[in-house]
Amino acid sequence: MKSRFKPKFNIRKGDSVVVITGDDKDLTKPRTVKEVLVDKAKVIVEGVNIVTKHSKPSAQNTKGGILKIEAPIHISNVMLWDASQKAGARITRVRKDGKTERQFKTKQEKTQGGKK
Repeated sequence: MKSRFKPKFNIRKGDSVVVITGDDKDLTKPRTVKEVLVDKAKVIVEGVNIVTKHSKPSAQNTKGGILKIEAPIHISNVMLWDASQKAGARITRVRKDGKTERQFKTKQEKTQGGKK
């Protein structure tokens, strides 16, 4: 994804999300975000999009073999988890006292985190 400006996403590392599309779609099971790849607009979510990687023996890994790792999925395929509603929810940014806070659009209450 090439663009002139760095995109801003509402999902951060450590957030609880639900997968809304794809093979691992489950709207009732929250999962945690391990990493956000901003340049590629992708996220790595715990337990989602498991792929097998074949590794050759090397100095660090003398045995080699088949590894199961989590591959990234597009950021539009996940939605933040609202624990109070037990469902995925959309988010908006609100500035309060010079800080940006994320709020769920349904109840307009503050979520975890915020710009420091």
